[in-house]
Amino acid sequence: MISRSTELRVKELLREKGWTTKVLAEKTGMSESYLTHIKNGTRRWNEDSLRKLANAFEVSPIDLFAQRRKRTDNIDSNVSLPEQTDVQLKVQIVPVVGDIPANPSPYNNQLMQVTTGYKDVFIPILNTTDGSMFSLCIDHNLMAPTFVKGDYLIISPEVWTRSGDIAAVEYGNDTPVRAIMQVTYTDDFIVLESVNHKQPPIALVRGKDHFRIIGRVIQRHQRLA
Repeated sequence: MISRSTELRVKELLREKGWTTKVLAEKTGMSESYLTHIKNGTRRWNEDSLRKLANAFEVSPIDLFAQRRKRTDNIDSNVSLPEQTDVQLKVQIVPVVGDIPANPSPYNNQLMQVTTGYKDVFIPILNTTDGSMFSLCIDHNLMAPTFVKGDYLIISPEVWTRSGDIAAVEYGNDTPVRAIMQVTYTDDFIVLESVNHKQPPIALVRGKDHFRIIGRVIQRHQRLA
């Protein structure tokens, strides 16, 4: 098994292009034997081979990864990926969860991942250093049309949530509720609104009602059919 974070979509892209492994070898300058191992996931890829494959297929490095990937035992969660420019890209493998963790952390996120039925499901995200980031899979259409069933919301606890942002929040004095809401700050209140504005807003009194931000929604990934 490869020890990098994800396998690559080489087989799929070869089918799309109608190429053989020999054609790909000619375009990348890599050997057919090595490419066969990469294609079958039996040998690790490196940054140089990733760049060559991206150039050959005319895609960005991130597009070489599948939408949902399984994690290997020796995951490298921050891989530097040079493109044709000098800009350094970093890929972080974010765990998919079925519910919002109360206190996001690498351990708690993976625990939530297992208990909500998404064991070994990860999504690659570019250019982030938030180790507590998680991806919430939406399993309903209650937030449609803003978010729909099958969407993945990438949530970062480290990114500051400003007024008007959508975030994972916890609120409620007796039985705290965790949900995805639009947050608006005023001098005296924190106003929570449903992301599609179909539900009445909730006004929380600052300093009195329980409220905390768990993480801001920074990206939305739509599941490919």
